[in-house]
Amino acid sequence: MSPFGQRLVCWLPLILLVAGLLFDMGTPARYTAAPFFSAAPLVAAPLYSLRSTAVTAVAAVAAETWVVTYHGERDTNQSFTEGLTVLVVAVLALGINRVVRMSDARLASVRDVAEAAQRAVLPTPAERIGGLAVAARYVAAEADARIGGDLYAVQDTPHGVRLIVGDVRGKGLEAVEAAVIVIGAFREAAEQEATLEAVAGRLERALQREGSRREGLDQFEGFTTAVLAELPADEHAALRVLNRGHPAPLLFEADGELCELAPKTPALPLGMSEVAGWPDRADETSFPAGSVLLLFTDGVTEARDGNGDFYDPVRRLRGRDWSSSGPEELLDALVADVAAHTGGETADDMALLAVQRPARGREA
Repeated sequence: MSPFGQRLVCWLPLILLVAGLLFDMGTPARYTAAPFFSAAPLVAAPLYSLRSTAVTAVAAVAAETWVVTYHGERDTNQSFTEGLTVLVVAVLALGINRVVRMSDARLASVRDVAEAAQRAVLPTPAERIGGLAVAARYVAAEADARIGGDLYAVQDTPHGVRLIVGDVRGKGLEAVEAAVIVIGAFREAAEQEATLEAVAGRLERALQREGSRREGLDQFEGFTTAVLAELPADEHAALRVLNRGHPAPLLFEADGELCELAPKTPALPLGMSEVAGWPDRADETSFPAGSVLLLFTDGVTEARDGNGDFYDPVRRLRGRDWSSSGPEELLDALVADVAAHTGGETADDMALLAVQRPARGREA
C-alpha cells in the first residue's frame, strides 16, 4: 500500500464520524447516520491501540447521542434502537481490538523465537576471515513468522576461503534441520576436499543420506539451491564459483564494473541427483584487490513492488563504487533498497553474504 493509502486508512475512523455528522445534517430526519457511527470503531479496532479505539467508540456514541438530541422530534423507538446499535458495536469493537492486540503480541513472540533460532543456526561470521573483509545478514520476512531454510557459511581452509549461500525448499523446523545438515557437511568438506566439485559432491551425499532415513518430502526438505565459492589467498589466482540452481552472485570490481556470475552450465539444486546427474564444474573469474563478491538467496530477486515487478539487484546496485564502501555498507544498502522496493513487506527471507579482497594499502 502506498504511503497515501496508509495515511488514508489511519484517518478513516475520523472520516466516518465527520461524514456521519454531515450526512445527518444534510438529509431529512428520516435518514439515519448510525451506519457511519457504527463503522468508525469497527475500523479503528484493528488499526488503533486500545485507548485510541476506546476514544473512537466514545466519539461514535457521543455523535449518535448528539444526532438524536438534534432531531428531538424523531420517533423515540427508532432513536433508541439506533443509539443502542452504535453502543453495542462500540463495545464489540473494544473486544475485537483486544483480540487483535493479543494476536499481534503472539505473532511478535513467535517471530522473535524464529529469529533467535535462525541466529543460532547462522552465527554472524568474523569481520575478517583469511585476510578478506566479510559481512553477512539474515533478514526475516515480514509477511511470515515461520523459520526459513536460508543459509550461509564462511570458512578459512587450506584451499582458500570457501563459502556457501543456499536456500532449502520450504519453511519450518524441517527446513532449518536440513540447513543445519548442509552447513555441517559444508564445514567438514570445505576443510577436507581439494576442489569445490568434491565439496558439492559431499553435500549431495549428505542430503541423500538424510533423505533416505525419512519417508516423504513433508518430513524432509528434499533439495537445496546453493552457490559455493572459493577465494584463494593469492589475488592473482582465480575466484571459483559453483552454482547449483541458485541466483547468480554479483561481482563488483574495483573499477566500478558489475558482473553477474551466471553459471556457464545450469545445474539442478543439491539433493536432486536422482532426477538427473552430471559432473559439477566450477566457473572461474578474476577477483582482484578491491573487488566485492555478493551472494544472496531468492528472497532478494523475488521481492515484488506494488505493481508486481521483481527486484533487479543488477539494475538497482549498478553505478556505485562498492569497493570503497565495503561489504557492510553494501548489505545495508541492499536491505534498505529491497525494503523501499517492496514497501517494507517482504514475502520471503533473505540471506546475504558479501566478501571483499581489501585494496592494496588497506590490508589489516
